Amino acid sequence: MARYLSIALEKRGVSCVAELLDDDAPRTCEAVWNALPQVGPVQHAKYARNEVYTMVSRFAEEEPGQENPTVTPIPGDVVYFSFPGGMLDREFKRDKGVEALPGVIDLAIFYGRNNLLINGDVGWVPGNVYASIVEGLAPMAEACHDVWRSGSVGETLRYERLDR
Repeated sequence: MARYLSIALEKRGVSCVAELLDDDAPRTCEAVWNALPQVGPVQHAKYARNEVYTMVSRFAEEEPGQENPTVTPIPGDVVYFSFPGGMLDREFKRDKGVEALPGVIDLAIFYGRNNLLINGDVGWVPGNVYASIVEGLAPMAEACHDVWRSGSVGETLRYERLDR
C-alpha cells in the first residue's frame, strides 16, 4: 500500500502531498518514515536553483546509503541528503545553526525545472529521490518561489505522515 507525506511551509499556510517511492528507495523511505515528523527552518538553495530544504539532526539508526540517486532533480522530487560534518564548511554550518552536529540530514523538495546539484567546494552532490509530490505542487511552487523572493526568516518546513 502506498504511503504519503504532507510537506508544509507552515508560516505561508501551504502544503503538498508526496508519495513515498518505496520500490525505488526502500531504505531511505523507511528511515524518513520512522523519523517523522521532522520540522526545521526553511532555506532556499543558492546554486541548485528551485529547491527549498531544511537541515535536521541525523535520525536513522543506519544511514540508508545511496539509492535512486540524482544530480538533476525534476519538479516534485523529494530528496534526502546525508552530509558528514566535515563536508560542510564552518560558515555554512554556523549560518544554518548546525555547527555543533557531527553531520546533518538535508530534506529537500524541488519545485521547478533545470536543477543541478553541484557544490563549488566538493563537486557533484547526489541525493536520494525518495518521494514524489502528487498533489499541490503548483501552490507549493509559488510559495517556494516566495521564499526565494521575500526571504525565509521565520518560515519552517514540516514533513509528517499523512494517513490515506
